[in-house]
Amino acid sequence: MNLDFTIVTPSYNYGRFIGECLASVAAQEGVSYEHLVYDAGSDDGTAEVVGRFEAVTFIQESDRGMSHAINKGFRVAKGKWVMWLNADDRLKPGALKAVMSHGEGAQGADVIYGGWDFVDGGGRVVREMTIFPFQKRMLCYLGCYLGSTATFYRNESVLKQGHLLDEGFRYMMDGEYYNRLAALGMRFSYLHARLADFRLHGENLSMRNRDGGGGIADELKRQKQYAETIAIRRFYGWRGVSSAPWIWFFDGLAFGYFQLKKFFLKRIYRFCRNQVKLQGE
Repeated sequence: MNLDFTIVTPSYNYGRFIGECLASVAAQEGVSYEHLVYDAGSDDGTAEVVGRFEAVTFIQESDRGMSHAINKGFRVAKGKWVMWLNADDRLKPGALKAVMSHGEGAQGADVIYGGWDFVDGGGRVVREMTIFPFQKRMLCYLGCYLGSTATFYRNESVLKQGHLLDEGFRYMMDGEYYNRLAALGMRFSYLHARLADFRLHGENLSMRNRDGGGGIADELKRQKQYAETIAIRRFYGWRGVSSAPWIWFFDGLAFGYFQLKKFFLKRIYRFCRNQVKLQGE
């Protein structure tokens, strides 16, 4: 069966949020899709919530982490376009139809991405995230400015060619993935619309270790998270020097330059009049 989309949702004890995630997918109109939920053994009522959505395929089994769970879905995806939507995030109404229309006009695109809203634990918008056309070096030196919750991969040219998440990355798997796809020559196409809601709360995987405090175990987790970012810069960035002080010096210059560039690009595109209007806007 040919489908327009496959949505892959990794899940573990997010029962209080996953209902909104599933409902946001179920509300999409004008496209065909499958929604695969890979749950690592939640014991918080997640299975009961998922059971209320007949169109969802629920696979409950152990995994080796979030990247492994997502890859399991990527390997069996039937949709023309594939994404992963975290169990605490939501698609905007009309998002999938907008992506499909954009893909029809961008035949050479391997990756389509858009903007998103940050929402709090209660689902209230706290900040709009409007971004801009793809900047390869910025992605490497500034960090992952693409939101996985608003990014879609062409199945035929990306996943079916074996390009999956690196399961060695536990925090910055999206940043490594996008840098790798860019290094392979994959074409990124920007859709000027906010496609999803990214929920900010105390248990986000990438946010848990950012604050100071805690014991040595917390500090070790924090340093491992930073190490993934550094590894991305070292492998995909400029390799003209090998001395640590010079590496940090050039990294600092690049970070400052791209931070300034991002500041102006965000403001330019925030006020562009050609932003795509989604259903209900």
